[in-house]
Amino acid sequence: MGDNRPVCFVVMGFGKKTDFESGRTLDLDATYEAIIEPAAAGHGLRCIRADEIMHSGIIDTAMYEMLLRADLVIADISTGNVNAVYELGVRHALRPNSTIIMKERDGRLYFDLNHVATFQYQHLGPDIGAREAERAKRELRELINAALAATTPDSPVYTYLPKLKQPRMTDEEYATLLSETEEAQARLMTYLRAGEKACRESRHADAAREFEAALELKPGEPYVLQQLALNTYKSKTPSELEALLRGLRFVESLNPDDSNDPETLGITGAIRKRLWLATKDPVQLDLAVRYYGRGFEIRRDYYNGENLAICCDLRAGIQTESAEAQYDRMSAKKIRVSLIEILTALLESPSFSERSDQRWIFATLANCSFALARPADGEIYERSFLEEGPAQWEIDTYSAGKEHALAVTPLCQYE
Repeated sequence: MGDNRPVCFVVMGFGKKTDFESGRTLDLDATYEAIIEPAAAGHGLRCIRADEIMHSGIIDTAMYEMLLRADLVIADISTGNVNAVYELGVRHALRPNSTIIMKERDGRLYFDLNHVATFQYQHLGPDIGAREAERAKRELRELINAALAATTPDSPVYTYLPKLKQPRMTDEEYATLLSETEEAQARLMTYLRAGEKACRESRHADAAREFEAALELKPGEPYVLQQLALNTYKSKTPSELEALLRGLRFVESLNPDDSNDPETLGITGAIRKRLWLATKDPVQLDLAVRYYGRGFEIRRDYYNGENLAICCDLRAGIQTESAEAQYDRMSAKKIRVSLIEILTALLESPSFSERSDQRWIFATLANCSFALARPADGEIYERSFLEEGPAQWEIDTYSAGKEHALAVTPLCQYE
């Protein structure tokens, strides 16, 4: 027996995407799983999220039919996703009502929608806190109820062209299209979830295989390529150097020299830093400073910032001119002071307990404190980091940073 539930078609990206206006990274999977899907399921809707599975930048017949036939469309236009914005416009042209627009609160509208109601929610760090997810889910459920019951247009096209006739299509092949789309969505998400789980468990070779399978379904997808590059170089398989070079090839397909994505820049910097450690080629260290520096300038995020400071320390140790070495050491110190200011403000914010990245904030504060000769603060933050129950690879990453921080501590006291 077929699935006869009304269809909610969700127009949005997936994975972690960067909002280039603010430099923030948003986890769109968290938006879908914590807010949209449960709100739609509460109305008995068959929720399909296939925007980026059904095509690669080119809208096709299946997508048009979905946008026409779906009983409800929810379009999340956070981060200015061009596919989502275009598909929202197509939906507005095809259907007079039953369309909901939503975006992350701090993101800007990338085109004129001031005359159209837009539902807003908030990311706390890369994720969505439990309280915010519950609020947003409840309010979205109310909006869905109103949208399904409405008889007046929510489309600006039909609002300003009231005599326009809505197109009609037959039911032929629609049921098959829905089933195939759900299967494709489930297959891709299975690979992504398996890859993310393997990464958390420090099984990086397994994670790389899952993300490579996901890449076959979604060629060129930045999130998949980022995770594939990350887990490939961390796998150290078949050797550390070969894994680094293979990971570099994956991330270079995202054009890091021209990219403004802090995640792409951070992963590229990490690979270049490890290539310098493996080969002692100073060009690799200069490149690591360049990529980490650009990532920190764009977003002021702690991952790129802490690693930029480390690379400045490392480069200071191989400089042939004392003035250049002193400049690198002073740069590292200033970066760490800035990071402590940024992260202390986050720590003191009312929403800090809702953040999913608390352990990394504590880890960064600990290592910056150790490097700046503030051991008492470092020990407090280290305990907080360990209390978060980090994975073994996260502990190893932190420990390597701590070892470096303790090694440079005497150099940070020369003022």
